[in-house]
Amino acid sequence: ARDYIIKQLRRLDIKVERDDFTAQTPLGPRSMTNIIGKLPGRSEGVILVASHYDTKLFDNFRFVGANDGGSSTGALLEIARVLAHRPVEDRPTVWFVFFDGEEALVRWSRSDSKYGSRHLAKKWHEAGILRRVRALILLDMIGDKELDIKRDAFSTRSLVEIIWRTAARMGYGAYFLSERTFVDDDHEPFLRLGVPAVDIIDFHYGPSNRYWHTAADTLDKVDARSLKIVGDVVIGALPAIEAATATRVRSLGSSAVPTSRGRQGL
Repeated sequence: ARDYIIKQLRRLDIKVERDDFTAQTPLGPRSMTNIIGKLPGRSEGVILVASHYDTKLFDNFRFVGANDGGSSTGALLEIARVLAHRPVEDRPTVWFVFFDGEEALVRWSRSDSKYGSRHLAKKWHEAGILRRVRALILLDMIGDKELDIKRDAFSTRSLVEIIWRTAARMGYGAYFLSERTFVDDDHEPFLRLGVPAVDIIDFHYGPSNRYWHTAADTLDKVDARSLKIVGDVVIGALPAIEAATATRVRSLGSSAVPTSRGRQGL
């Protein structure tokens, strides 16, 4: 999967960086790799569009992860293709981030989850790179045939409003609901360090959520139209997000973020 993602990004002439690191997990040290595809645009500031590309570890059945990991990763590659074909002056600077190690290896907790995003947020913070980041748009579990995306209450409110207004303007309002949810996801480490972030996630997968983290999370449960809806909205919202964050002054480490609440292991 890693090799495929890198190959697809390079075919678009997107500069690819590997962020290799060793994660300390309940199962011992594990080698992991975040992938960053850098697409230059008209601005110095950077908008991150992200997904996790790892899948949940199960020993007792074959887990495909078509929606949980696969759908958002595929959408990211298509968003990259669309933006890469636009002139530099017609697009913001976007970095596509594919996080490794989002899933818990044993049980979801602060230390057993979000390995890739925790590592990269800390690394970029220490290197001063986060100061260039205007916003993070995180995609996760967006392929459900019955798409219903709730407002994540931990996400930055202004970004949520832009995304939801864009969806309504594009005729996709029925899929972006007014109900709220609380999700602990890969946006949390960036929120904790003061980066505005929004999580676009449909955490209701199949009747009574019965497809989530089961052998039923297969390609037949995923609808290409759902990916298109989310991709259209993300691309459509980028100009407004770029404008809204152009003069942002961030107080690092001041954001209120989740601790252990929210979903337990996507």
